[in-house]
Amino acid sequence: MLQRSILILIVLSLGSCDKKIDYNILKKKIVSKFNDEIGNFALAFKNLDDGKEILINENEIFHAASTMKTPVMIEFYRQLYQGKLSLEDTLQIKNEFKSIVDGSMYKLSEFDDSDKNTYNKLGQYYSINNLIYEMITISSNFATNILIEYIGANNVTKSMKELGALNIDILRGVEDIKAFELGLNNTTSAKDLLIIYEKLAKGKIIDNESSAIMIDILKDQKYDDIIPRYLPKDIEVANKTGMITGVHHDSGIVFLKDGRKYVIVLLSKNMSDMESGTEMMAKISELIYKTLN
Repeated sequence: MLQRSILILIVLSLGSCDKKIDYNILKKKIVSKFNDEIGNFALAFKNLDDGKEILINENEIFHAASTMKTPVMIEFYRQLYQGKLSLEDTLQIKNEFKSIVDGSMYKLSEFDDSDKNTYNKLGQYYSINNLIYEMITISSNFATNILIEYIGANNVTKSMKELGALNIDILRGVEDIKAFELGLNNTTSAKDLLIIYEKLAKGKIIDNESSAIMIDILKDQKYDDIIPRYLPKDIEVANKTGMITGVHHDSGIVFLKDGRKYVIVLLSKNMSDMESGTEMMAKISELIYKTLN
């Protein structure tokens, strides 16, 4: 009886090991879901366990929206590593920002921002550490603009190029209307976001410690309506979303219970139905999770 039980366990184990993921079928299912919605969509997925990728419109250029806040965070930790700043440094909270078009001043409205806290600190000094956390976890536009003016948008772009993310261009802060009207926008592609998140997941952005700290911040993300939406609540996700009219993105790392992890990036533009498009992308995230499990 004991030998029979051992034999059954061996057979079950071999069966589990032999189970293969059919990435071609998975890709066809994703393309079908994209085709059911009006708009332009892109996906970049990589299973960091077996190295397999699914890439759909991965090099198409999209308005970065708030996905650009991850590159800004990365540049801060790069300058921190170089000793150029400290997380305990403080910056004065001023609601005055210069347009990249002509240097004219503009202000942000707290009614259009997810962050209400920072607006209550006008004139005060606030730590860089807190600003970074709010920029990522609650997608604070105010914190983002303060930080970008401090480190320089050009430095963010330069760091992305050095990481191999050639289509991530950070030109400016948020709500620079003059720049927006001239088409001077922050841009990204699904492939480029895949590159930086894979390096984060592997501890290769700056160093392992810096990568781990940034992942922990991303895990505290408050917006969960795409990648994490239909995943089990005990599955950890380190992600950053982005949304403007007709555009809804999500990008990040999913950590499975058995130690495996994967990177998924979902980008969109020209959506006619934001709610339906968002639901579709969340279902794609769920499909990928279920396929891998």
